[in-house]
Amino acid sequence: MAHAIRFHETGGPDVLRLEQVTVGDPGPGQVRLRHEAIGLNFADTYFRTGLYPAPLPAGLGVEGAGIVEAVGAGVTHVAEGDRVTYTGSPLGAYSTERIMPADPLIRLPGSIGCESAAAMTMRGLTAAYLLRRIHPLKPGDTILLHAAAGGVGLIICQWAKLLGLTVIGTVSTEAKAELARAHGCDHTILYRREDVAGRVRELTGGAGVPLVLDSIGKDTVAGSMASLSRRGLLVCFGTASGVPPLDAMQLALHGSLFVTRPALADYIAEPAERDALADELFGHVAAGRIAIRVNQRYALDDAVAAHRALEAGRTTGSSVLVP
Repeated sequence: MAHAIRFHETGGPDVLRLEQVTVGDPGPGQVRLRHEAIGLNFADTYFRTGLYPAPLPAGLGVEGAGIVEAVGAGVTHVAEGDRVTYTGSPLGAYSTERIMPADPLIRLPGSIGCESAAAMTMRGLTAAYLLRRIHPLKPGDTILLHAAAGGVGLIICQWAKLLGLTVIGTVSTEAKAELARAHGCDHTILYRREDVAGRVRELTGGAGVPLVLDSIGKDTVAGSMASLSRRGLLVCFGTASGVPPLDAMQLALHGSLFVTRPALADYIAEPAERDALADELFGHVAAGRIAIRVNQRYALDDAVAAHRALEAGRTTGSSVLVP
């Protein structure tokens, strides 16, 4: 019997239950996958709380890496025994094994381990599209990055340096500031005690930044808009503090700003584009240009504690569940 984390009602971490599940044979277009590591993402809490609706009872998790144990009819891009990673629907990554569609699977190069893959597929591809698809950044540009010591943040800090960008990162503690700087963040702002927009203006000679990458949401949107230069772009790619209220008039008053709320799924929906982003990401990691920090490891049956730590902001870098 396989095991999986499931929830029968929405709510806090305590609604998560480890259950025995039956995993059969894959049907057409499907594979049976044995997980070696599972990605833990803040977005998982959105499904658990009901912010992202899911039919109940439901599994949880959208990112994992492991070994293909069987393939169904019509599956040609992966084979039994392949090491693969994935991110995206359907829910159910918090499991020892699962049946899932083959289409989202990405074959891993030999230089990338399953634990690293589970820790970086969603975060790395998110960093990839934010830096390579959202805005025409050029060497010398300065960006503002919230949660610079988080899993996505640490990858963006490193990748931004490869692109010749200057990064101003917000963090909650001195320890996180040190971690962000160690990964390439040029300037750190302790947002709990400093005026973010004021510091950004100071660091940019009053000009502001052309791009803000904001995964926090409601608590940071005002400071993000006030940090942008004229016709700058606010990218709201996460809602850790809730969905931000946006008043279109404020965009005009702050300098004819642009705002987007992108989703990774729309940047990896086409296999060719997904593979191009993945190849670039894996290439940087394999060459040592981007390091993936797995700072927290939890057993699958410790998912409740993992979610508590995640929501309390006690994690840095990437976290994984190990079946």
